Amino acid sequence: MVPSGENIDLMREHPVREVVVHDGAVLVRLGGELDVYNAGVVRDALVDAARRAGERVVVDLGDVEFVDSTLLGVFVESRTNLANRRGFLLASPGMAVRRALEVSGLDRHFEVHESVDSALDAKLAAGSTDGNRADAST
Repeated sequence: MVPSGENIDLMREHPVREVVVHDGAVLVRLGGELDVYNAGVVRDALVDAARRAGERVVVDLGDVEFVDSTLLGVFVESRTNLANRRGFLLASPGMAVRRALEVSGLDRHFEVHESVDSALDAKLAAGSTDGNRADAST
């Protein structure tokens, strides 16, 4: 018997671990498995963060174990809520998340930083088009 969506939700950790404002940026810490079952919760948190942010949303992926294509789409959608889309930064992806970003090609459209600190400190490029991949050495 396959568990229903409600039962799956009860067995899983909440995907949005923390949302904090840090020097004008909104930091959203995500964790666990991010997929179709919790996409709505993550979408709501990221859209709200984008609306609250001055110019930067940093998505901390350090505790994320898995991300599916639905959540990759949520990242793309959420970023459209910022005036400068380049202000939507991804930070600390593990191997599985980094691989999903690379296979999907989204690593070429988002700034991906090795740490939250480097994302918070990064100079933002002007404009609202796609960002560039951040230098892994920063």
